[in-house]
Amino acid sequence: MPRFSVIVPAYQVQAYLHECLESVLSQSYPDLELIAVDDCSPDACGEVIDEFAARDPRVRAVHLPHNSGLGGARNAGTERATGDYLVFLDGDDTLTPDALLALADRLKETGEPDVLVYDYARTYWSGRSVRNRAAAELTERGPAPFRLTDRPGLLNVLMVAWNKAYRREFVRRAGFAFPPGYYEDTPWTYPVLMTAESIATLDRVCVHYRQRRTGGILHTTSDRHFDVFDQYDRVFAFLDERPALECWRPVLFRRMVDHLVTVYGRRDRLPRGSRAAFLRRARAHYRRHRTPGASVSARTRVHHTLTRFGLHRTYRALRLAAALRRGAARLARRLLRVLGRTALRLHYRFQRLLPLRDDRTVFTLHGHHGHGGDPGALESALGALAPHMRTAWVVRPEHRGTVPPGVRALVPGSAAHWTALARSAYLVTDADAVPGLVKREGQVLVQTRRGTPLGHEGLDLLERPAAAGGTDFARFLRGVDQWDHVVSADRHSTLTWERVCPGRYTTLEYGRPRTDRFHTATAADVARLRESLGIPEGSVALLYAPAHRDYRRTQRPTLDLERVVRRLGPGFVVLSLAPRPCAGPLGAASDRVLDVSGHPDPVALCLASDALVTDYSSLMFDYAGLDRPVVLYVDDWEAYEAARGAYFDPRALPPGAVAGDEDELIDIFATGHWCGARSTRLRAEFRARFCPHDDGRAAERVVRRVWLGETALPPVVPPDERRPVPSAAAASGPSSLTTVPPQQPAGLLTVTDHG
Repeated sequence: MPRFSVIVPAYQVQAYLHECLESVLSQSYPDLELIAVDDCSPDACGEVIDEFAARDPRVRAVHLPHNSGLGGARNAGTERATGDYLVFLDGDDTLTPDALLALADRLKETGEPDVLVYDYARTYWSGRSVRNRAAAELTERGPAPFRLTDRPGLLNVLMVAWNKAYRREFVRRAGFAFPPGYYEDTPWTYPVLMTAESIATLDRVCVHYRQRRTGGILHTTSDRHFDVFDQYDRVFAFLDERPALECWRPVLFRRMVDHLVTVYGRRDRLPRGSRAAFLRRARAHYRRHRTPGASVSARTRVHHTLTRFGLHRTYRALRLAAALRRGAARLARRLLRVLGRTALRLHYRFQRLLPLRDDRTVFTLHGHHGHGGDPGALESALGALAPHMRTAWVVRPEHRGTVPPGVRALVPGSAAHWTALARSAYLVTDADAVPGLVKREGQVLVQTRRGTPLGHEGLDLLERPAAAGGTDFARFLRGVDQWDHVVSADRHSTLTWERVCPGRYTTLEYGRPRTDRFHTATAADVARLRESLGIPEGSVALLYAPAHRDYRRTQRPTLDLERVVRRLGPGFVVLSLAPRPCAGPLGAASDRVLDVSGHPDPVALCLASDALVTDYSSLMFDYAGLDRPVVLYVDDWEAYEAARGAYFDPRALPPGAVAGDEDELIDIFATGHWCGARSTRLRAEFRARFCPHDDGRAAERVVRRVWLGETALPPVVPPDERRPVPSAAAASGPSSLTTVPPQQPAGLLTVTDHG
């Protein structure tokens, strides 16, 4: 008897079925049977199912003699299931990696409940992924398992069959089955949740719910959407037979009306000319199932009133009025924006006629993400060395909290922002160009760039259209012409920037200012950072920071982080840092895979971690200056180099151990090779080449040279004499830097250097 019976109905999903079935069979939890039901599909779904059944004995192919619909296909799979739990998955959706393992663990933790509700994310054809908006209802708060009366908010989660696991014996004993027609999930999920004696939740994305451009049932115009009325009749008939569930009638009545309004309001569902008939049918259902005590909000009350009286013409008139109101509002906003931009341009032109203020400096990061990076380090040094200088930071409102006290925050595009650009004598940025800037005589622009270049930059991207992303190179060069100083970390950066960003600027090869904190932070600072991130005491924290892939539509990694930490054992956690720009986290977070993609300060993440795992990210150059282990995971070097181009092969000059696949990466950490003598030697050679000036005083040298006009600058401390703050693992002693592979007895393992 398998643990899970995964039931996949298939009808006209031949383009997606292979990915769906593969996502099930590749699960790290193999105790399953996959029942794939060909619902007499006219395309190649049946052949795909037979191919999978021939190659894997866990696949059971079911071919129905005639089309039964989604409900009938699921019933056919349920009849043949032998697993402890039923898991439904539509043929165009997929399970996330390790989803079944997470389900199995949660079921065991909560004492084998009747139903386990888990989360999902909508994945769009463009590659964008959006997590369920009602995910807060799935947080594991309070005792578990529980009944629906204890957590009625679960009814706010999408009422579908595929975001729950059902104990098969519970389903069989209660006699649950899917009805025919559209919206077959409705008379299944409501009775199941109301009847279940024990329910648990799992706050983890286990299903990727594909949002197809065309072809999905919810985007099909058909009279079959009238089936929703029969489905709610079945729900209320279920209540009529069970007086003990009468307390749920007001809630279900309100959900029914909301659902009917949704179907009626979507223009792509009901055929032309049938909308009035649908609303008349909705009026009859409203009167038939109306229940006192169904409280609704003021906005919802309008929809309920229109449904109650079947006011089709009124509804159309209100929709038309709302559309006109929205159109008028958009026109007014557009006009106001035009007037506002015109006024700001006149304001900026007037401010440029006024004298420059020699005691003012404006700082900004690329994208106005907040205070930090090299500009942030320069701002801090400027406050210490030139307290008379007044500073301002251009930052979006959501990042305003990152600006330290005493620094003025400016909203991009505001009048104050344009005034500061026009009147400040000094401008500091890491963006290629300052939008809208007309540089005045006497203004000094300091360009810090955004890291030591590994992938191609600047004019070298002319030959890399995938990486260039539609860059306006003429505009880029106009921005370069405004640079006065470029801060460089090493000779490689200097030679690269001067070639790919040709201009009349002066290169300041003084080191990377943002790495100064690596030499000034204390062990207490590291402890506070680790505690704020939720890193368990005594754990080895691995910062995983992959580079952006120009050749990929999405940035999901090939590295299975959950499997890595599971193989390494409980002494390891992973901090997952998605590259920018990225639509969201790299994967599902857990108690040992912490998503830190939204953290505003990468330097703090470096300090809090014990080692860096990366591929081609420029963060490796900064981290090498911290003198902590760096491990490269380069499984797609040829593809990255072809799309982006690179100035050198990091595998030939690595900052530490190099892994070509996931198992090799796990072995590097399991055997202690990541912090062995050979890795230490490689890191020292890497530091000598790319971090020759990063001694904690890089920002000071820039400030003294640009703002104070000094030429006698602080000497550089040699790399072998620097003492960066030790990591938490190093402070705990050598024993914490290695781990025993879980598949071997501790007494038989000898940790070697691999050198």
